[in-house]
Amino acid sequence: MLKEFQEFIAKGNVMDLAVGVIIGGAFGLIVSSLVDDIIMPIVGAIFGGFDFSNYFLPLSSNVTATSLAAAREQGAVFAYGNFITVVINFLILAWIIFLMVKGVNTMRRRLERQKAEEPAAPPPADVQLLTEIRDLLARK
Repeated sequence: MLKEFQEFIAKGNVMDLAVGVIIGGAFGLIVSSLVDDIIMPIVGAIFGGFDFSNYFLPLSSNVTATSLAAAREQGAVFAYGNFITVVINFLILAWIIFLMVKGVNTMRRRLERQKAEEPAAPPPADVQLLTEIRDLLARK
């Protein structure tokens, strides 16, 4: 059973997936920082200085706070501003992944085109000689 597990782990797909998950997690943090620290302040400045992350509707009469963190401590809230921020994170991440896949596909197509344009290497001398002998025998 241990040997089977080692074979499973040694397969390239498992390692590729592990690397992808780790890089994806780190990339998600980069996108979150991009949205929270760069994009949302710009959007806030354009639209009058508001911050989406503190937009909420209280679901309890006990909630009187003006910030989301304090309101959550007082009771249930409908945090739609946080949801908007997460949706923007997702859209940016999806756009960046789309651009990456598009770039890789373009590179693959270019390599396939170059490969198709390369002339075929001449056959070795012995194969060429055998081909000539075959052609001569076929004519007789």
